[in-house]
Amino acid sequence: MDTTDTFTGKTWFITGTSRGFGREWTAAALDRGDRVAATARDTSSLDDLVEKYGDAILPIALDVNDRQADFAAVAQAHEHFGRLDVVVNNAGYGHFGFIEEITEDEARAQLETNLFGALWVTQAALPFLRAQGSGHIIQVSSIGGISAFPLVGIYHASKWALEGFSQALAQEVADFGIKVTLVEPGGFSTDWAGDSARRSQPDPAYDDLRARTMQQRAQRNATPGDPNASAAAILEVVDADEPPLRVFFGAAPLEIAKADYARRLETWETWNHVSLLAQG
Repeated sequence: MDTTDTFTGKTWFITGTSRGFGREWTAAALDRGDRVAATARDTSSLDDLVEKYGDAILPIALDVNDRQADFAAVAQAHEHFGRLDVVVNNAGYGHFGFIEEITEDEARAQLETNLFGALWVTQAALPFLRAQGSGHIIQVSSIGGISAFPLVGIYHASKWALEGFSQALAQEVADFGIKVTLVEPGGFSTDWAGDSARRSQPDPAYDDLRARTMQQRAQRNATPGDPNASAAAILEVVDADEPPLRVFFGAAPLEIAKADYARRLETWETWNHVSLLAQG
């Protein structure tokens, strides 16, 4: 079904739409008259949106870890709607565990979903976006994509990698009229640290640090953001003529980033004599 000739809104492809940001942004896009190809592992979670918005939403069952399925889902969405304007890589989860505690399977699973899932969907969408000469790829990163805290090191690894390939991607696709934005939320009232999270088997050697880390995390997230309010923010980003490469969501990330980068600059300056020594 291709209604491109008569449709004047945006057509979205969003992963991880069963809850959290994905759910809120799907509903917001539909509510203003856009169309959404909404993926989830279990599409029954989208039944109420299908009942309310009808043909404007295309539910697609998808596990983003499956590269072949990612390509098939994006192709299905494009064939159904005739174009794709906004591709949102939102599917992901947080893993809690100190680096020594993380198993190989846990590390690979975190990277498969948060990094490779986004990479496969991005690769699948790019030929369609290049052909139409436009499009906007939204990568849902985190303040944890530019800073790092104890206990979520493998999560940080996945998001820092997402940030790296996306910054390179933005330069690679600019001439094709394609925009890239990394959305970097702070703490929000989602179940990211609840049912959606995974946890390593705790090593008692880290019990004291674990308690301090959880206390510090609670203090950082004392005033979490409202996922529903984030919908207005994402709509402003996708409607911008010149959207940002990076944008924080929430009040806390900017101060965290400023403090972190100030420390980095100070260290680089202090040790610049060694940098110059290494050059010869």
